[in-house]
Amino acid sequence: MADTTPQSQSQGEDQYGVLLYYKYTQITDLDSLFSFYESNCNSLSLLGRVRLSPHGVNVTVGGKLSSLEKHVAAVKSNALFEGTDFKLATCDHPVDDKVAKECGFTSLSIRIVKELVTLSSDPLLKSPEISNAGRHLTAAEFHSALQGTGPLLEKDSPTCNEDLVLLDARNLYETRIGKFHAPNVETLDPGIRQYSDLPSWIDDKSEQLKGKRVLMYCTGGIRCEMASAYIRSKGAGFENVFQLFGGIQRYLEQFPDGGFFKGKNFVFDHRISVGSSDPNIIGTCLLCGSSFDDYSSRCRCAHCRMLVLVCDSCRMEDALYVCELCQKYGKGVQSVPSLENGKTQVLSLQEEHKLVSLDTKFSPQLPWSHGNESPRKLRILCLHGFRQNASSFKGRTASLAKKLKNIVELVFVDAPHELPFIYQPCITESHGECASSSLQQTHPPSQNCRKKFAWLVAPDFNVSGEVDWKIANGSFDPLQYLQQTDGFDVSLAYLKSLFSQKGPFDGILGFSQGAAMAALVSAQQERLKSEMDFRFVILCSGFAIKLAEFECQAINCPSLHIFGSDHGKDRQIANQASRDLASLFDDGCSVIIEHDSGHIIPTRSPYIDEIRNFLHRFL
Repeated sequence: MADTTPQSQSQGEDQYGVLLYYKYTQITDLDSLFSFYESNCNSLSLLGRVRLSPHGVNVTVGGKLSSLEKHVAAVKSNALFEGTDFKLATCDHPVDDKVAKECGFTSLSIRIVKELVTLSSDPLLKSPEISNAGRHLTAAEFHSALQGTGPLLEKDSPTCNEDLVLLDARNLYETRIGKFHAPNVETLDPGIRQYSDLPSWIDDKSEQLKGKRVLMYCTGGIRCEMASAYIRSKGAGFENVFQLFGGIQRYLEQFPDGGFFKGKNFVFDHRISVGSSDPNIIGTCLLCGSSFDDYSSRCRCAHCRMLVLVCDSCRMEDALYVCELCQKYGKGVQSVPSLENGKTQVLSLQEEHKLVSLDTKFSPQLPWSHGNESPRKLRILCLHGFRQNASSFKGRTASLAKKLKNIVELVFVDAPHELPFIYQPCITESHGECASSSLQQTHPPSQNCRKKFAWLVAPDFNVSGEVDWKIANGSFDPLQYLQQTDGFDVSLAYLKSLFSQKGPFDGILGFSQGAAMAALVSAQQERLKSEMDFRFVILCSGFAIKLAEFECQAINCPSLHIFGSDHGKDRQIANQASRDLASLFDDGCSVIIEHDSGHIIPTRSPYIDEIRNFLHRFL
C-alpha cells in the first residue's frame, strides 16, 4: 500500500517532472490556443517550450509533477488532443543553470511557428502531407520486428530480415551516445548536423531505401512523422515505412534493460540524456577515444557549434574543438576566427586538445541551430561589383546591415583581380581646336586612392599589375560588363580558399558583377559540395554572362533576385538582363523583388520586409 502520510504527500507534490507531447491536427484558432497555453502554463509555473502552428503543437515543459498532471488534464479536455501521447517522466529539479538555460528551462517560451519541425532548409520545398506518414508501431511491435518475429515479416521467408532497414532520424551528436542495434538488420545513421539536412540524405540514398521495409525512430516520435511522410511521398517502392510510436522514450519504458537500444537517449531538456539499466557506454571522447557520453560540459565544435564529447581528462578551459563532420570536410586544419586584433587561431587535429586561447574570447556568428537553441545569425559572404572593393561595398550596404543585424552577419572581401586606376586626361583648347599636344597626362597620386577589384575581367586584361593608371578609352560604356568574361577560374579558387579559411557561410550575396559571379558559383553548387557549402544566393542588379557554367539545366539553388523595375532608375544593368539571369534558376527555387530605387539594394518597406521573409526561412 502506498504511503499516504502528510510528509509523503508533501514530497510527492514537490517532485519535479518533465512532460513531452506533440499532436498533428488542423488548428483554426491559433490565438485562442496561444492564450490557453499562456494562461495555463503560467498559472501552474511551468517552464519550457510550446510551439504552435496551423498543423499542430509540440510541447516540452517542466515543473512540479502535480502541476504537469493538471496541465495534461486541461489539455485532454480539448477534443483537438484526442489520442495524444503524453510522455511524463519524474526527474531531479534542474541544478545546472547553464544547461537549463540553453535547453530553455529557465523561462516559458510560447511561439506560433510555420512548422513544428523544419524538415528542410530549402524555403521553397513543400512539406509532405503528414497524413502520409509511416504506420505507427508500438514498442513491442518494433521490438518484435527487429527480432524477426513481428507482423512486418513474411510468414514463410527464412531470410525476411534481408529487406529490413533501420533508419535513425536524429542528429549525429545524438546517435553518438545511443542507438538501436539488432543482429542481421541493416542500420543507417545519416550522420547529419541538423534535422533539416535529412531530406538531402534521403534523396541521396533513395536507391538504397527503395523496395525496403524501413523502420524509423527518433527521440519522441515527432521527427519521424514528417521524415516518414517524405520517404513515402517518393511513390512506388517507398510505401513500406514504419515508425516507433512514442520514440526511444516509450521503448525504454517498455524495455527497461534497453532491449535492442544501446547507450543513452539524448533529450532536449536539462536531463541531457536518459539511459536504461544497462551501464555500458557507447560514446567516446573526441580526443582520446575513451568511453564517455556526458554532454553536460556543453563542449562544441569551433566551426559549426555542434555538441562534441570531450572527457574530463581532455577538457581544458577555453580550448577549441573540431567535430568529426568538420574534420571530414577538412576543417580540422583550417583557421578558426578569433577576436584578438583580427587574427585567427589555427587548430591542428593532432594538437587541438592542447590549444587554449587564454587571452581571447571566441565568438563566431555561426549559422546552425541544434536542438532547442535559439537560431544563430546567418553568415553571408558579400561579393562587390566591378571596380569596387570590400570597404566601399560595406559602406553602400550599411543600411541593409543595420536593418538585418539581428539575423544576419555580412562578411565583405575584395575580389582577386586588382584593376588599374582609370582617369580622363585634361584637354586644353588652342585656337578653338583640340591640340593633342595639350593633353595633360597627370593623375592623382596612387597612395590617395583605394584599390579597385573585379571578379571577372576582359580577355585583354593586363595581369602583370605593373600599370597603376590607365587612360580611359572613351566615354563610359554601359554594356562593358558583357565583355568581362575572363578570370572566373581564378576567382573560383579564391572563393574556395575564403570558404575554407573564413567559413562556414549560409549564403552568398552578390551585387552587379558580384551577382554574376555568385550565379556562376550556384550553377556548380552540387559539384562544389564540401569545398563551398552554402544554402542560398541573393543576386542584386545581376546579369548572366556567356560561360559554359550557365549551359546547363535550371539552377536549383534557392535564390533571391533584387533588381530595378522597367520604370526604375538602374541605368547600369537593364531590367531585362536581371530577368534573364533569374530565368536560369528553377521557378520553384527563386524569389524576385523588383524596385524603383536605381542601382542599389533597397532597404525601405516593402522591399526590406520581403528580404527578411526570404532570410527567415533559413533560420
